[in-house]
Amino acid sequence: MSDTPRVKSFLLAPSAPFPFRAGQHVDVRLTAPDSYQAERSYSIASAPEDTANIELAIERLDDGEVSPFFHDVAEVGDAIELRGPIGGHFVWEVEDGGPLLLLGGGSGVVPLMSMLRHRAAAGSRVPALLLFSSRTWEDVIFRDELLALDAKNNGFQLALALTRDQTRREQDFGRRVDAAMVAELVNRLPAPPRQVFVCGGNPFVEAAAQGAIEAGVTPSMIRTERYGG
Repeated sequence: MSDTPRVKSFLLAPSAPFPFRAGQHVDVRLTAPDSYQAERSYSIASAPEDTANIELAIERLDDGEVSPFFHDVAEVGDAIELRGPIGGHFVWEVEDGGPLLLLGGGSGVVPLMSMLRHRAAAGSRVPALLLFSSRTWEDVIFRDELLALDAKNNGFQLALALTRDQTRREQDFGRRVDAAMVAELVNRLPAPPRQVFVCGGNPFVEAAAQGAIEAGVTPSMIRTERYGG
């Protein structure tokens, strides 16, 4: 599970088959007793192979309309209205191959996690590297699972960029993402990346995507998804 001080995982059991591709998202709609509706998009964290549940990792936003409901009100057995799956640009399947470079900032790691879980479920050894930028070690969503995947030595590498904390591993960084960091990560792959997926807030996406371009990645290989305004 993904739980951190501000992020919790929620497992939703669809009432009908819900096939999706790694990287897609859903719209969650809540309706109040006075018929007021609030809708929010959330990326799917689980692998497409997990057909029993859909995992959403939801960050609590104090001024949000939907996330406080999940964190403070939702109970097991509640009915949640979903629409989706949505998105066909920001998706990856094992058949697409690699090497794969994933660059995630904060909760932007969620769709990338779906891709990595899909890779693991398929028993794939496609080279893949995830750079995950987070404030602190405690804020690293899916931390234990990512460390376990990294320890398998099956072609997946994990690099953390902690912006407000000391690093704990030699392969990690203690600063915000920049061009030099992305260039180093590209060189850690056994071959130039065939696809690059970048997801996070606007400043992170701009810095990471530009860093990939400066590292020699063809812009058409870079797919971005932005969270927030």
